[in-house]
Amino acid sequence: MISSLAVVQTDEIGENVRIDEFAIVRAGARIGANAHIHAHAIINSGVEIGDGVEVFPGAYIGKEPKGAGATARTPQFERRVRVGANTSIGPNAVIFYDVEIGENTLIGDHASVREQCRIGSRCIISRSVTLNYNAHIGDRTKVMDLTHITGNCRIGNDVFISVGVNTVNDNALGQHGYTEGQITGPTVEDNVMIGAGVILLPAVRIGAGAVVGAGAVVTKDVEPHVVVMGVPARVVKRNMETNEA
Repeated sequence: MISSLAVVQTDEIGENVRIDEFAIVRAGARIGANAHIHAHAIINSGVEIGDGVEVFPGAYIGKEPKGAGATARTPQFERRVRVGANTSIGPNAVIFYDVEIGENTLIGDHASVREQCRIGSRCIISRSVTLNYNAHIGDRTKVMDLTHITGNCRIGNDVFISVGVNTVNDNALGQHGYTEGQITGPTVEDNVMIGAGVILLPAVRIGAGAVVGAGAVVTKDVEPHVVVMGVPARVVKRNMETNEA
């Protein structure tokens, strides 16, 4: 059912689609079968919404990134967004152009996903999470409320990132502008768990299966299958994989 109060400029709409009042679907967008676009959502040209996707009120999918002359990095992007089947986009979430989101993924209320981001299947990107440009997240990964994933960050599969985690990508604090290859976020390998309030500094690597305790500040690489805690983070337990002390 398409409300007479919606603005729908595309005819690429699957079966059993519901588009509520005051939603806007621009020409060149594609809506899969059994999707539900709630009131006041905006779906721009070049956006592909998969089957069974639900887009909640006020979500904006296909925002063009603009630096307004203030940013050191010039945004680079393709005018496309792909949202996999059965994914949910929460109220007032903003999905920029050049984003891919896998199937059965939850994008929470007020989340922001910048250009060149890639999010896997069966993920949770929770309330008010921000993903900066060119952040990649694997499958079945959970990123909890109020966490910031910086630009050029890589996060693997089956990772858990708790609330209020911050990642950064520039040791010079913006003083040297943006140089490709020098602005590098952390790399978090598969099966890592990161506690609440952790800070991951630029270019650090968190090895597979490691645990970072709440409030830690990670200033250097973390080995696989260890527990680190503190400021700066230090190893407090090794060989978690074999339960050896």
